[in-house]
Amino acid sequence: MNNQEESFVKGMSLMGFGRDGNPSVVDVKDGKLLRIRPLHYDWHYDMNDLNPWEMEVRGHTLKPTTKTLLPPFAFGYKKRVYSPNRILYPLKRVDWDPNGERHPENRGSSRFVRISWEEAVDLVASELLRVKETYGPEAVLSQSDGHGEGKGIHSCHGSFNKLLQLLGGFTLQVRNTDSWEGWAWGAKHAWGMEPVGEMLPAANLMPDIAENTQMLLFWGCDPETTPWGFNGQMASKVCYWFSELGIKCVYICPDLNYGAAVHADKWIPIKPGTDAALQLAIAYTWINEGTYDKDYVATHTYGFDKFEEYVTGKEDGIAKKADWAADITGIPAFTIKALAREWASKTTSIAHGNGGPTVRGPYSTEPARLEVLLLAMRGLGKPGVHQVKMLEWGIFGQGPMPKGVVTPQSFELAPGHESIGAEGTPFVQVGGMPGMQRPPEPPPDAPPPMPRGMTAKQIIPKNMIHEAILNPPISWYGNGRFMSPADDHFIKYTYPAKGCSEVHMIWTDTPCWITCWNDSNSYIRALRNPKIETIIGQNPWLENDCLFADIILPSSTKIEEKDITGDAESGQFHTIMSGGQCIEQLGESRSTYEIACMVSEKLGLLDDYTDGKTVDDLLKMNFEKTGISEMISYEEFEKKKYFTIPTAPDWKDEPPGMKRFYEDPDNNPLSVPSGKIEFSSQNLAKHFADDKERPPVPHWIEKGESHDERQSGERAKTYPLLMMSNHPRWRVHAQCDEITWTREAPTCKVKGPDGYNYEPLWINPGDASSRGVKNGDVVRVYNER
Repeated sequence: MNNQEESFVKGMSLMGFGRDGNPSVVDVKDGKLLRIRPLHYDWHYDMNDLNPWEMEVRGHTLKPTTKTLLPPFAFGYKKRVYSPNRILYPLKRVDWDPNGERHPENRGSSRFVRISWEEAVDLVASELLRVKETYGPEAVLSQSDGHGEGKGIHSCHGSFNKLLQLLGGFTLQVRNTDSWEGWAWGAKHAWGMEPVGEMLPAANLMPDIAENTQMLLFWGCDPETTPWGFNGQMASKVCYWFSELGIKCVYICPDLNYGAAVHADKWIPIKPGTDAALQLAIAYTWINEGTYDKDYVATHTYGFDKFEEYVTGKEDGIAKKADWAADITGIPAFTIKALAREWASKTTSIAHGNGGPTVRGPYSTEPARLEVLLLAMRGLGKPGVHQVKMLEWGIFGQGPMPKGVVTPQSFELAPGHESIGAEGTPFVQVGGMPGMQRPPEPPPDAPPPMPRGMTAKQIIPKNMIHEAILNPPISWYGNGRFMSPADDHFIKYTYPAKGCSEVHMIWTDTPCWITCWNDSNSYIRALRNPKIETIIGQNPWLENDCLFADIILPSSTKIEEKDITGDAESGQFHTIMSGGQCIEQLGESRSTYEIACMVSEKLGLLDDYTDGKTVDDLLKMNFEKTGISEMISYEEFEKKKYFTIPTAPDWKDEPPGMKRFYEDPDNNPLSVPSGKIEFSSQNLAKHFADDKERPPVPHWIEKGESHDERQSGERAKTYPLLMMSNHPRWRVHAQCDEITWTREAPTCKVKGPDGYNYEPLWINPGDASSRGVKNGDVVRVYNER
């Protein structure tokens, strides 16, 4: 590091999983982080050479800007780097003695003492060996999943997994389908769409919607907030353009979110979690008035007769009329009918932020499936009739914006990721439509297979960790990993797996259970359970689950590491960033990859872990995988610090969305048994015909064995308010709370009379008034848990 001002290019995305976004210029002077600003694509490249795309519709043009459109917390990221909450040295819990009393009940309340790296590595290595010899290798749980800084080599997603594999194995926490729960567990059984159940292909959706769509339903979607941590503010720019074109934008969401406040022509407030009732009433109106696309339903779908029987009440005696739905949703019956008729008269697409809240609540499989069926009733795939996302433009292949000459394929490359399968695993064609290759049928007596690409013998879904620790044995269907094919939903898994030990040690590099997941109190009880003898936490900040660790290892941030990452998110141009090391690592922090190497060396496994490759070797490997090596040399790439991928000259030639299926369903079948959109799922009828909570035909489910969250339920008599957890405007999940600048916004923090910055709670003024609550008050929110 020198004393002159120098600039680097880093992605300020918080996607993680090897993907990146929000390309930014990081300015450094005298070894200190000075500022962060947008990257101008033409810094080292001529804009004409980048072949900027243009969409010209009705006299209005949309084209990429010359600079990246960063969200506020990208500009403030230096506050994260220099946060007083940074962990600068290895730490040990003061009352944890590996040779004596461990006091697990004090996790979360005990203090920590600084130790040397030599002692920390000794403790980690000796505990790994002790636990393996005492219980077996599966007694170590790898908690290596969650959103984090977008990195390639130094990623916080299991850099130590290969080491654990070399020691004989481990228990792997698998990612629940958190962003796509309803799509993955529901919509997949209506239209396939591997890997996560959202519409694929998604090519050229934006220009087709601009040209042909008359109405856009933003269903549980906030394009002014949700995309910020991944592709910045390009989604907002697109929404302004849609309004200029005269496309009617209707927002359906319980709260007047930021996107609705700025862009909505009509806001339809709906009670949380009641979308399925609204969708069924729309279907009833179309069936009753004969306004759905009967020809399409006859040629492109399966099982419509069974769906019609349920909607019209022949199955259960309840016609799903607008009056019926009004009582459930809180939407007046005339509004429901007006929406249905407007939709029937206008070419309409549906937009989501990502999965959307409609597919994350109780019985989210039902609204996810019903959305697919409503789109089918309008001729899904014809011009202007699509499902489109306002972020993750390119994570599962070509996104809705114009494509580049190559799509970045920069994944996490630290040793260990190959042992669990990259979250960005490319998918292949199945039956003419995108999907992951189905594995061959196993013998009848074979044990459940591991998720694709994984070699761990024992897994636990992320949202079941507390149950696994507190109440074993447990079992479930479907391994829970969001990249698993729909066929896996019918396979039963157990913990402990046959021949495997329960978990007695946890190693986490994404410590965010108690902040981001269900029932935080149960996670805390699990972390304090005596059977968990050792917890190793590594993170840049002393937060979340790190407070419950016995040994804390200080990780560096991406600003302090040399790396290569690819942006497939921005919606403008794909960009590969060389990601040079901007500043020295603070304190004694080390990258997650370096930490894994240190422990491997202590165990005599360094050569096996690295395969003899240096960090520079891994950087060049990642460069080769990006797909740009034929357009620029590695040396020039390092000099320029980024490479912006030109727009493909033939980008307009790709058929938009599901046009191929629309035009020829027989030769472009979907990855469901019929190859068509299934109003009644053949797979669910075959495997779970009597399931009352996910029946073959999607239903309105008032309550059941799993959930009782409705106002009609018993719990509502004591706890009448339902809490929603919106995607935060000033953070990405729990990330970026260290940025003190954003805390000045009252929608980020509310300073109480005691001086503490509280999380803001939004409550309807009527509900607030009846409880004597006024703006700025500090309140306690609770239930029986």
